[in-house]
Amino acid sequence: MPRPLVPFSQYVLKLHSRCDLACDHCYVYEHADTSWRGKPRAATEAVLARTAERIAEHAGAHGLTAVHVVLHGGEPLLAGRAAVGRAAELLRAALPEGCALDLRIHTNGVRLDESWCELFALHGIRVGISLDGDRAANDRHRRFADGRSSHGRVLAAVALLRRPEYRDLYAGLLCTVDVENDPVAVVDALVALEPPRIDFLLPHATWDQPPKRPAGMGETPYADWLLAAHGRWTELGRPVPVRTFDSIHRTLRGRSSLTESLGLDPSDLVVVDTDGSFEQADSLKTAYDGAPATGFDVFAHTLDEVARHPGMVARQSGLAGLAEQCRACPVVRSCGGGLYAHRYRGDGTGFLNPSVYCGDLLRLITTVRDRTAPATAVPAQQARELTETQWEELAEGYGAESTVRALAAAQLGLTRKLVAAVGAGSPGWELLGSLDERDGAALDAVLAHPYARAWAVRRLREEPGADPGALAGLAAAAALRAGRAFELPLPVRDGAVHLPTLGRVLVADAEEAVLTGDAEGFTVAGVRVGPDAPGDARWQPVRRVALAGGWTPALEDTDPQRDSHQWPVTGRLDDEEWPAWAGALREAWELIGRDLPGYAPGLRAGLSTITPLRPGPEGRDVSAAARQAFGAVGIARPGTAPILALLLVHEFQHVKLGAVLDFHDLFDRAEARLFHAPWRPDPRPLEGLFQGTYAHLAVTEFWATRVLAYDGLAGGPAEHARVQLATWRGHTARAVEVLAGSGALTALGTRFAEGMAAAVEPWLAVPVGPAAEAAARAESERNLAAFRVRAASGVGAG
Repeated sequence: MPRPLVPFSQYVLKLHSRCDLACDHCYVYEHADTSWRGKPRAATEAVLARTAERIAEHAGAHGLTAVHVVLHGGEPLLAGRAAVGRAAELLRAALPEGCALDLRIHTNGVRLDESWCELFALHGIRVGISLDGDRAANDRHRRFADGRSSHGRVLAAVALLRRPEYRDLYAGLLCTVDVENDPVAVVDALVALEPPRIDFLLPHATWDQPPKRPAGMGETPYADWLLAAHGRWTELGRPVPVRTFDSIHRTLRGRSSLTESLGLDPSDLVVVDTDGSFEQADSLKTAYDGAPATGFDVFAHTLDEVARHPGMVARQSGLAGLAEQCRACPVVRSCGGGLYAHRYRGDGTGFLNPSVYCGDLLRLITTVRDRTAPATAVPAQQARELTETQWEELAEGYGAESTVRALAAAQLGLTRKLVAAVGAGSPGWELLGSLDERDGAALDAVLAHPYARAWAVRRLREEPGADPGALAGLAAAAALRAGRAFELPLPVRDGAVHLPTLGRVLVADAEEAVLTGDAEGFTVAGVRVGPDAPGDARWQPVRRVALAGGWTPALEDTDPQRDSHQWPVTGRLDDEEWPAWAGALREAWELIGRDLPGYAPGLRAGLSTITPLRPGPEGRDVSAAARQAFGAVGIARPGTAPILALLLVHEFQHVKLGAVLDFHDLFDRAEARLFHAPWRPDPRPLEGLFQGTYAHLAVTEFWATRVLAYDGLAGGPAEHARVQLATWRGHTARAVEVLAGSGALTALGTRFAEGMAAAVEPWLAVPVGPAAEAAARAESERNLAAFRVRAASGVGAG
């Protein structure tokens, strides 16, 4: 049976075949292949146009939702601004609707100036820069032909890209390893430039032309260099993604690699040279003269023909295409045999050899593996206890009570670890430990509070408002729940002593107040709270709304960490607003149980806290879910109970999916592309698109139930519901297609996409009438037009 064709989603388009630097480690001009001498200096309009047509043809034939094109050289800026701009125009114009273009340029940076940045901003071209570290490291190889340093000009280019108006253009730095450079100095120099990503490349070499191994550096100098760099990167808190290190971490956990030089993922990259010829990866130029050639070109051959070329197929054969020694290696799934070009030996074995860096790769991967702490066991195991049925429920947008309780258990385990990480030694820590030993249920009741985790994360990030003294409030609240006798000083914040899940006591101006607790209640700042005490207006308890079926969510208007949502929160609800909220919740809950029964059990099991928000702009309903506050949503009370019901189920979708994403990868976390979300004009990162799609499953079902209730009726509300259904089911179905075709989903993510498609399918058949369909179509077209304008101008996600 023939091997399935692997379509190309990554393209290197050579705009110019010469360079203005004379880097002595360059694989194009300094290694075995000399084909550059016979290539045109610059790609012509005909080559650019035909290349764009071939890519579009291939993308359409294989249903690709995105392609990645890197404008390259030589030095691509030598082609001139007109050629670069024209290449961008042709590529964007040719691609079929629904296929996004991730367009980048890789340059040495010495010619980059404001006019180039303006051009890149106009065409949405992101910029990668080659830089080998500080001046000493960079000038070892990257010099002009007359020996002058390129370092100052490159730093000036990077400084331009770091300016606020161009920051979105900055794609990262590429550094070629030289073991005679100081790895710590190199890491420090690169990190100081705040790149979105760093790539470390091993210098290209083969068994016939092995890499330099200076005397006295041992048998694995490249592993030693990279391990020193990894250690420094870790010591700095991993401030920026490093593709090599991230790929090792990922492949050790069975996930995909981010680079062709590691892992077993099939290569889906092709090069188009300045004459229009299709070539394999440029790295092959280091093997032998003519190694990258395919004999195909954009004028006479399709990309499907190129994909069937024996050289392309060989780079897609995974484990089966490796040498026997590699297949038996314990780290083969991380190493993948190393970069294909580095396996070459001219003794007839060709590429069927281990990498010339075999020993370095083995030491690098095994040491990183041993350095890496195992994943947090308890929450992860709890999360994996979901049954096949429960995964199916979640993928389709729902989740029974047992399913959501399993997610909540995993979240509680995570919160415990976060609190332990930031709280050790803080006031109240000893009491917290004692509670954990003897009154675990009382402690869990407090740590399951959504804003306990929000506080811990803020502490880890050293954000304002996350004072360490808040741990004492958590400990005191848990001790009071356990009926403990204790005495503990608590911080006063905003004129109150806060007891998470219980309430707050208003106190006079002070920095702290001593709380004395016993089995019947507590006393703080002269206020006694308990069954034996008269009511005191200075005690403001957390109020809960008792709803049918035993659901008692808190209306949280006391916890200082409740400002975790993107919208401002209200103050304490007054005697009019509190009963209005309670009544609205009762109506909304009744409606959810009747019209959205698939969402009700999970909502009851997992949504513990509703935080009132201030009203938004006139005519806009405001709601939010905080990524670090499982179990809470923020809502500004809307004018009607049905809209409150909609906001509750919508935001809890985000809460559920966030809980899944804490322990399971639905997509490649390193995916940097932005995608079209049909309901927004701005390009969105993949997680934002996934979150929005998942939430809109509930929105679609809500409007479908409204349309079915209005069946056969005319009038404003009925027509409004039909337009809303037509709009949201279209948006959601299209977004599922974008996710499924992104090429960035894991197996579980693909399962979720299939579940979401199945969930929205029944609502696609609900009749809404031609007027509603036309209105939805017009809205979608307006959104897409706005998106294209933003994408073309390089405006990122807002």
